[in-house]
Amino acid sequence: MNRRKFMKSAAAAAAITQLWGRDGARAEESSSTRPNFLFMIADDLTFRAIHSLNNQEVQTPNLDRLGKRGCTFTHCFHQGSWSAAVCIASRTMLNTGLTAFRAQRRVEETPLWGQTLGDAGYDTFIIGKWHLSDANLHRSFKELGPVSGGMFESGPSAYNRPSPGNTWTPWDESLKGQWLHTKIWQKTPQDGIKHSARIWAEGAGDYLRRRSGNDRPFFLYVGFNSPHDPRQAPRSFVDLYPQDRIEIPPNYLPEHPFDQGDRRIRDEVLAPFPRTREAVQLHRSEYYAHITYMDAQIGSILDALEQSGHAGNTYVVFATDHGLAVGQHGLMGKQNLYDHSIRMPLMIAGPGIPAGKQVDHMVYQHSVFATTCELAGVPVPRSVEFPSLVDQLKGNGREMYDAMFSWYRTFQRAVRTEEHKLIVYPQAGVTQLFDMQKDPWETQNLADRREYATLRKHLLKRLHRFQKELEDDLPPVAARG
Repeated sequence: MNRRKFMKSAAAAAAITQLWGRDGARAEESSSTRPNFLFMIADDLTFRAIHSLNNQEVQTPNLDRLGKRGCTFTHCFHQGSWSAAVCIASRTMLNTGLTAFRAQRRVEETPLWGQTLGDAGYDTFIIGKWHLSDANLHRSFKELGPVSGGMFESGPSAYNRPSPGNTWTPWDESLKGQWLHTKIWQKTPQDGIKHSARIWAEGAGDYLRRRSGNDRPFFLYVGFNSPHDPRQAPRSFVDLYPQDRIEIPPNYLPEHPFDQGDRRIRDEVLAPFPRTREAVQLHRSEYYAHITYMDAQIGSILDALEQSGHAGNTYVVFATDHGLAVGQHGLMGKQNLYDHSIRMPLMIAGPGIPAGKQVDHMVYQHSVFATTCELAGVPVPRSVEFPSLVDQLKGNGREMYDAMFSWYRTFQRAVRTEEHKLIVYPQAGVTQLFDMQKDPWETQNLADRREYATLRKHLLKRLHRFQKELEDDLPPVAARG
């Protein structure tokens, strides 16, 4: 979708009349009937990490019940990153509605998501991870709970595991990382230690319970640092996933076959090289434990929403910023354009959304901004480029995109259709072509096969169009074998 179509969609969404209250009533005139929004965003949660959707190995009962209550987008993507900290780029696009390259350049001059809802009369509150600037934080929210930065460090022992002499364990509260001092983070008189996910969930629950009887609409933004490393959780959760029983993914490799760029970045040195099956099982065990612990905290937030009396008029949105490899393709991180890293869960439940619905059309996570505005009857800022998903949520919704674009710094560019994906590595001089229907784990590179030459050429042209439309600084990439 080009910029003109993006802007046309945004303008159309801005003209939507009030969905709640009298026909045509302005949002400010019927605040008691306007919907609330509970937004929860995970960090590093790949799309193959929800029990009820696609992974029987991991336990996510609360995300499962959220999916049963509402709509799940099974092919949700992010548009890439200018930074090794991929979450910065993804969250910038989420909170501005700007496409990848413009988000990098124009965030400071663009109306933000929370700011837009706040200006329309919403009470706005954030707790947990933000990862944009302090100035944009204060532009976005009227009330702040404890807010964290991009990630928690846990010291050198969290890296290069398993290795001789390394005794780091996820449940050791003395190792800091996700284990936070309550005196600092919860402002309690007594000093204790709790997991970040629990602190954010308790703060979100307190906020919801405080709103009992309050008819002003609210936007609650909960930013989990989970399941980002250090992947820590109480021992009872780690014990749910015995290391030797963890499945090895079909696309496991001891090492990535070429230098994809940033191959020795901090995410990648969490495990030794080459990646052994033992290492992959260890990290996936701790990843699943961290996910299940976060899921339990999500359950407590959903319970608090029910107790507040606002559940019937609240849209619950669960998303994540991007995915993660954790042993796939010889990688541990998200600095790549395989589906395990550019694709993530997106669930939306609330008034008028059919229960148990699944949308298989490709969408971008960054459409959440326009979607909530349309649901609230709030005009979408003209700067927003990612269109609303309300038609997909409440109706049949036609396919929005013929292809998706993603990028990683100067190292990688990709175009993905429902059937195929082309990844070009300009610096490595490598091209990959995958059949996403027959080979969803992206194990068979078809780029050099003669019978795929026409398809490869077609996808490369589409990629070049994306580069031009989105104002990519990199010249049109060349597909080399």
